[in-house]
Amino acid sequence: MRKFTSTNAFNEKLINDSCGMGRALNIVGGRWKPAILYKLHNGTMRYGELRKSIEGISERMLVAQLRELEQDQVIERIVYPEVPPRVEYRMTELGKTMGPMLEAMSEWGDIHRANVADKYGNPGDGEK
Repeated sequence: MRKFTSTNAFNEKLINDSCGMGRALNIVGGRWKPAILYKLHNGTMRYGELRKSIEGISERMLVAQLRELEQDQVIERIVYPEVPPRVEYRMTELGKTMGPMLEAMSEWGDIHRANVADKYGNPGDGEK
């Protein structure tokens, strides 16, 4: 449980309220959100498709991350009144504006991977 009166929470709010980059990183940051956003950037996906397309994510974590992204109004959840229920996720209009940023982050990550050894000792392509 997070304390909203802590110094850390105060500092996070201060950064989010005053720095656009800080706010953006708060929304897209973390281990799984970039993968989720990149998948949804390519189009609407059913919950099961999304889960299968992101290797290693648990169901609990996927649900938690999707809820946070919904609260940030960058994705929307569509529930169809069918039996069994069908649930789809897609980017909101606001979320779609993240497209260029997601593409740029992906391209930069590829450049970085190609030129710098990672923390696991795998050399970048430029170091071979």
